[in-house]
Amino acid sequence: LSVPGMETDNGSSGGDGGESDIIVKTCVLGGFSESDETRALISSLPEVQGDMVSTESVTQRFLVIMNRYQEQPHLLDPHLDWMFNMILETIRNEKSPPSLVHLSFKFLYIICKVRGYKIFMQLFPHEVADVQPVLDLLSRQDPKDTETWETRYMLLLWLSMTCLIPFDLSRLDGHLESDGGKSREPIMDRILAIAKSYLVVSDCSRDAASVLVSKFMTRPDVKQKRLGDFLDWSLMTITQTNDQSMTDIMVLDGALQSLVTHKHTDHVEVCAPTVLQCLEKKHLSDSSQAMLRKLGVKLIQRLGLTFLKPRLAAWRYQRGSRSLAANLSMSQTTAVTAAVSPDVETREQEEDYDIPEEVETVIEHLLVGLKDKETIVRWSAAKGIGRVTGRLPKELADEVVGSVLDCFSFQETDNAWHGGCLALAELGRRGLLLPSRLTDGKVLIYPRTDQKRIETFKELKWEKKNLQQHVDYDKSGRTGLFSLSYITQALFLLLYKAGFALFFCSVYIASFPEYTKAMIDHLVEMKINHWDGVIRELSTKALHNLTPQAPDYMATTVLPRLLPMAVGMDLLGRHGAILACAEITHALYKLGLQTNKTVVDIISSECVDGLKNIHQMVRFGGELMRPAVCGLIEKLSLSKLPFKNDPVITGWQWLIDDTIKTLHLTAVVSALSALCEEYYQIQPGQADPQMQDVLVSQYTEGLNSPQMLTRCGSALALGSLPRFVIHSKMKQILEGLQQMCTVSQKEGSFPEARRDAVRAIAQVCVTAGVDTHGSPDSVLCSENVSEVYGTLLDSMNDYTTDSRGDVGAWVKCMMCCLVQQAAEKIDRYRAHAGNIFLRLLHSTEPAVPHIPHREELLSIFPPETTASLNWNAPSQAFQYITQLLGLTQYQYHTLLGLTVSVGGITESTVHFSSQSLFDHLKGIQHNSVALTQFGDTLLSIFRDNLRNDRVAIPFLKMLNQMLANSCFEIFTTQENHQFCVDLLTLCKEIKKSKDISKLRACISVFCGLIQFQGNVRKKVLSQLLMLLCHSFPVIRKTTASQMYEMVLTYDDVIDPEVLDDAMTILSDTNWFDDIPTVRTHRNQLADLLQVPRPQVIAKSPVN
Repeated sequence: LSVPGMETDNGSSGGDGGESDIIVKTCVLGGFSESDETRALISSLPEVQGDMVSTESVTQRFLVIMNRYQEQPHLLDPHLDWMFNMILETIRNEKSPPSLVHLSFKFLYIICKVRGYKIFMQLFPHEVADVQPVLDLLSRQDPKDTETWETRYMLLLWLSMTCLIPFDLSRLDGHLESDGGKSREPIMDRILAIAKSYLVVSDCSRDAASVLVSKFMTRPDVKQKRLGDFLDWSLMTITQTNDQSMTDIMVLDGALQSLVTHKHTDHVEVCAPTVLQCLEKKHLSDSSQAMLRKLGVKLIQRLGLTFLKPRLAAWRYQRGSRSLAANLSMSQTTAVTAAVSPDVETREQEEDYDIPEEVETVIEHLLVGLKDKETIVRWSAAKGIGRVTGRLPKELADEVVGSVLDCFSFQETDNAWHGGCLALAELGRRGLLLPSRLTDGKVLIYPRTDQKRIETFKELKWEKKNLQQHVDYDKSGRTGLFSLSYITQALFLLLYKAGFALFFCSVYIASFPEYTKAMIDHLVEMKINHWDGVIRELSTKALHNLTPQAPDYMATTVLPRLLPMAVGMDLLGRHGAILACAEITHALYKLGLQTNKTVVDIISSECVDGLKNIHQMVRFGGELMRPAVCGLIEKLSLSKLPFKNDPVITGWQWLIDDTIKTLHLTAVVSALSALCEEYYQIQPGQADPQMQDVLVSQYTEGLNSPQMLTRCGSALALGSLPRFVIHSKMKQILEGLQQMCTVSQKEGSFPEARRDAVRAIAQVCVTAGVDTHGSPDSVLCSENVSEVYGTLLDSMNDYTTDSRGDVGAWVKCMMCCLVQQAAEKIDRYRAHAGNIFLRLLHSTEPAVPHIPHREELLSIFPPETTASLNWNAPSQAFQYITQLLGLTQYQYHTLLGLTVSVGGITESTVHFSSQSLFDHLKGIQHNSVALTQFGDTLLSIFRDNLRNDRVAIPFLKMLNQMLANSCFEIFTTQENHQFCVDLLTLCKEIKKSKDISKLRACISVFCGLIQFQGNVRKKVLSQLLMLLCHSFPVIRKTTASQMYEMVLTYDDVIDPEVLDDAMTILSDTNWFDDIPTVRTHRNQLADLLQVPRPQVIAKSPVN
């Protein structure tokens, strides 16, 4: 597979990075190319163990190699055996020291993480002789050792494989009496004890222990002797724990995982009602921990399956041909593949099948889970709905579908819509959606928000997979064809952008007659009055494209409905209706051309009068209505409505002239151009002399106006004039534009007007055309070409400054913006910006002038980087882009772009961007001048983006990493350093936010600021103490946890004599209690820290 611009095995660019590469870029690997290096790394383990630096270097390199195959782990399969055997040989070697054994298990875990434990664990040897050694090695591990958890994780997986031996474990015990006369514990009890002990730990070993339980408890001998006791232990653990402390949360998590992994055995079926009753009393759905809620939902769905007999619903959709094309090509009579109704025997079976009462409770819990605030819980609940519904009779299953559709109420939250989409996806995938419910599901066509659009994409994705196996039609055969075609078109668009999804998908859906009028009505009723202006505009463009589908309906029904709205009181509805009238009229005109009809032949005379009078009825003030009316003028002019010499033309011209003086709009010059083309010609190619003189004189006089917008508008108006208006007036137009460029440049004023004048000169020359021997008053010729180029070249040297800085140097602004985009997190945007940046930097024909720091940039980006630098790869891009932090002109924009990369969530981007940033900071760490300048830039970015969450939250995360890595250590030696003081002031503003993620990031920054000396430390502690009594319990808990780590990290924060008391308050206090109770503990902590207690500010009474 060859994809332009992809990253190849050697990391080089696979393409030239053209504009077409923006459509899709990916990283496709052909095989495991690092096998030799990997073999060398594994072989070096005995030599590097013991040397911390060498060990870390080898481990990191091995991690980088393996992480490349996260998206294509199957490429490792041919190499797993030799890698596993090499590492296992080191582990089994009796001469291997413990540190080498732990390092070997760490390497096994890295491979296992990439390939997945289900595949990797099958490589472990599981002979009878392996049971005792693995069990003994696992027994010697310390569950509290945080450095060796990978060893315990892999040993638990190994032990779960050895449990599969087909012999009774009692045969391995031999004589249970040891040499000392004491009885030894049976192997079965030892394995069970180890599983229980690791089910309650806080690291990943807990997950491996649940795998061990799933394998161990399915053994016939264990099931008979120990399953009952284990279930009792699990239920007792669930009952006795709560989710108020981290320890109990871990214990509860492990107990739930142990029950979730059980298979459906007779013993479990007997205990299922008891387990369900225990879960109901526990109220896990109210827990603050998402993982506990997810496990609760997962366990409840497993219990629901236990109550129901395994059966395949007879009323499901029947599978058609394995070839989708064959199904679609069948005739209508043979292609109809409807859901097969149960026959008499099936009905009798369903009547004899009693559904336990507990199933209703299970379904209620799953429906509640669909509305959970976390995606993982909703997803698990949706899977449960699909599995349980597949075992229900038809009538009960249909009731479940109805309950799921209730999630799509406008009174429900976004989470409920999301969960409903996922549940319908699962039901559709299993063929459990009945044809009678298809009309109820149409609500999914109109997702309300971006999140809904994304989940509709998932729903459609699964539906497409289902349709490839089950081609389900209604009687016309339309549904199956429509669904598959629509899904193919919509998969990308629904995720791309809301407006474009609406624009393209609505048009495509409406191409099917069943949906045409419904889609048009939806756009008119719900979208043209939408609060988002982009949605309104795209909706009207969609109506333009829908007009050919139903022209009569548009002309006789829709247009008369829109005209009253266009002069109504609702501002947003008025704006959308005017744009819609313009688009529909223009679309009807295009259709009339095909049948030799005019617009007035298609629409009624009342509609024509209504369109003519819209501009008189609407108040033109404001930036919203004027562009809409100008757009209406343009479309009506293009539609050739018979208004020539009509007084309405004078009104339209007055509106255009007035708008040109007050607003800088593209729509107004487009309207002027269309108006001139249609109504100001006395015959084709010949202008009305009176209007020609009026327009040219008026706009050339406007070039000398003292108002900036009038100058800009007049220049753009001159540039938009048609050729027949420019004819015989070109000399007057060019002189006016050239004079404005020259005079205003000398005065150092009106830079935007000069910019628009230069554009107008180019447009006038292009419109007039070129004729070497022509008249200078009509075309660009030998007599005026030198003057035109002289003005353009002089404008290139325009380097005027005003209060905003270097206005003439648009190049500088462009290069800085490109640098910012080249430092951001989205790969394709970064690559596009980076390639354009290098193209401009190395351009020679012509060379781009006024590029700041050109020589320094050329040393950073020599010519060969244009072809060799792969901007898509974070490992290559950020090591170059961070060098621009040392260039004054680029520092702000580079750091602004790096902020969203370093503070992002993509692991590779965060890793390489932060590594490059810290390398730069390490180089200036002892340069107080450079570090101060960097700190000032950092504060400027923070100050400019306090209210911009897209930047503020990543900024706080990046700042936390800087503080944690002691990047400002030189500042911490000075008391009350200004950098810390200013940073604390800005963080106080963030503290007022109600955004949980922003507050959490702010807490981390506060804890990092504690390293600064002086009174500022007391102020930081005061802020943290106030957060301990925040109105959000989760913020109080987070603050306490972070302060606990802070006190351990910085030992000079608190007197050692009271350290234990402070740690006890932070760790043992239930910070989820009510605020008065929490405040008591907070005040005790304030006394220990020798910080004044925060005082509650009493609200003044309202008179």
